[in-house]
Amino acid sequence: MKLAIVGATGMVGNIMLKVLAERKFPFTELILVASEKSVGKKLLCNEKEYTCVNLQTAVEAKPDIAIFSAGGSTSKEWAPKFSANGTIVIDNSSAWRMEKDVPLVVPEINFDAIENDNKIIANPNCSTIQMVLALNELHKALKIKRLVISTYQSVTGTGVKAVKQMMDERAGNDAEMVYPYQIDLNCLPHAGDFDADAYTSEETKLVNETRKILSDNDIKITATVVRVPVMGGHSMAVNVEFEKDFEMKNIFEILEKTEGITIQDNPEKNEYPMPLYSEHKDDVFVGRIRKDLSQDKSINLWIVADNLRKGAATNAVQIAEKFI
Repeated sequence: MKLAIVGATGMVGNIMLKVLAERKFPFTELILVASEKSVGKKLLCNEKEYTCVNLQTAVEAKPDIAIFSAGGSTSKEWAPKFSANGTIVIDNSSAWRMEKDVPLVVPEINFDAIENDNKIIANPNCSTIQMVLALNELHKALKIKRLVISTYQSVTGTGVKAVKQMMDERAGNDAEMVYPYQIDLNCLPHAGDFDADAYTSEETKLVNETRKILSDNDIKITATVVRVPVMGGHSMAVNVEFEKDFEMKNIFEILEKTEGITIQDNPEKNEYPMPLYSEHKDDVFVGRIRKDLSQDKSINLWIVADNLRKGAATNAVQIAEKFI
């Protein structure tokens, strides 16, 4: 089992190395790939040191699986070169997600969407992954009619430079601006690029990717994405309208049986999910589960997960494990 990690020096790449070690991923050879300026850099995985190589060297090594987390332009150019050599590519960027013949996969939900001739598999957006994991079994049982989504997304979703901007602002230092405004002590209703309809690309991803993963283009979805000054994970307030009626006990029963979900919901003890406590964990945490008193057949959910783990690295590694 020859495994390549493309973008190994990045924030998600570093988490991938931790996840591989924690889950005892059975590679016999590990190829760490970095940009030209980082070639030669040494990284640790499972207490063993590896030297980063460039993309061409990795292609020529013909890995069995290559997990990409190096940005959309790199994926568009290099994923086909790896797949042409017989490598299965699992891509964490947005480059391939909405391509018709590329499966968009959360392993607990739709690994069977992958067919034998699929050599490129897309990893969904971080906030999409945690939301659909919480919603999939509910959708099967009650059929989702409409979603109203508000996200509260960690600066780690933007990358290491965004974290540095926030921490420099917090320390009172001059900050290199990744965001158009200060992020510390602030919230930015802006993630990604604005389109002609005044929605951002992060909001559009939630709409399109959710429909593709749940295989239902009839779900009505609207989203507002907000960047907040936290580091532990992404949070989401999701209002769900179903076609079928239900008792609230059925909602709890379904969520309790959903793989990868941990319920944290005890108002009397102030127990609910928070990004501070989701960090470094692979589960998706769901709380504030309650009936929408303003509308029939509807509920509100608060969904939190570490966006670098289940929202990115862990989901990609789980896809690779399924192939093995």
